[in-house]
Amino acid sequence: MALQLSLSNPSSLRSGGAGSISIASSSCSSLSSSPSLKSAKMVVGRTRRSGIGAVRCGVETAVPAIGQVTEVDKDSFWPVVRSAGAKTVVLDMYTQWCGPCKLMAPKFQKLSEKYSDVIFLKLDCNQDNKPLAKELGIRVVPTFKILRDNKIIKEVTGAKFDDLVLEIETGRSS
Repeated sequence: MALQLSLSNPSSLRSGGAGSISIASSSCSSLSSSPSLKSAKMVVGRTRRSGIGAVRCGVETAVPAIGQVTEVDKDSFWPVVRSAGAKTVVLDMYTQWCGPCKLMAPKFQKLSEKYSDVIFLKLDCNQDNKPLAKELGIRVVPTFKILRDNKIIKEVTGAKFDDLVLEIETGRSS
């Protein structure tokens, strides 16, 4: 498999602005179940709620970044979870206006850097993503879901950092 990386506006990436990284592959079967897909695109930028760099994942990518928090939406969430296989996935379900969510964001980012064997995702529970939030049973924000093999195995509701770390450790070892 040949991969080609190209950066658009690389100086904006160094300065913390938004840019894009395009990944093209001659065989995308590892990137997506769609055989007609010939490229994937991830956008690197700054999140509105925390200012921390994040990777936004479109449905065509289904490849989260290790050591980063990957932002998903209703269309890209399940493909990313399916591509994770037996890896542990931690989902931060938040809203833009939530104070406790804003407090947890930098801590969640640090966890993504600490646990390189875990995939960290975040989902803005806005109107567009409401169907997925409802499907996942969200009642309060922040809510953290820990998944493995396409199933929710643990949940932490509220800004309970110590509980989240404990559940991540448990999820990794099970």
